[in-house]
Amino acid sequence: MSRPLPSHAQRGATLVVGLIMLVLITLMVTTAFTLSSTNLKSVGNMQLRNEAVAAGNMAIEKVLGSPFTAAPSAEEILVDINNDGINDYSVSIATPICVGASVAAPPVLSSVTLPTMSTSYTWNTVWDIDAAVTPTSDNPGASGTSVHVRSGVRVLLSQADKDAVCH
Repeated sequence: MSRPLPSHAQRGATLVVGLIMLVLITLMVTTAFTLSSTNLKSVGNMQLRNEAVAAGNMAIEKVLGSPFTAAPSAEEILVDINNDGINDYSVSIATPICVGASVAAPPVLSSVTLPTMSTSYTWNTVWDIDAAVTPTSDNPGASGTSVHVRSGVRVLLSQADKDAVCH
């Protein structure tokens, strides 16, 4: 016949098992918190990068909407990405570069043909536009964010305009 263990011998084992379980649960919660905060930082950084790329694209679109081929020059453009009245990003546009030109087919004369284009051949010119985006001091949440955006565009130019800007 076996004798039962005295009750005081079992009390310590329960306490040790309980403490081990408490430590394991604490480790699991700490790990879950660390992983979630790391993922939150990653998502935030990706959002800031996407905002900076959008700011670069907005600045490039502004340059493309101007007669930039007449006198290509570098410029600084401030962009308010969220339309709150505060400039969020500063975009440095390098001087647009004409990287190539090829003769285009002569324009077909019609009632909507521009007078300057009616008698001259046009040139297909290819331009490289380079933008470096950095946050402004008014956007402290995006500090450390910097993006480089490049875009290519084709512009039809007359012979005289092509000779003046494409070498």
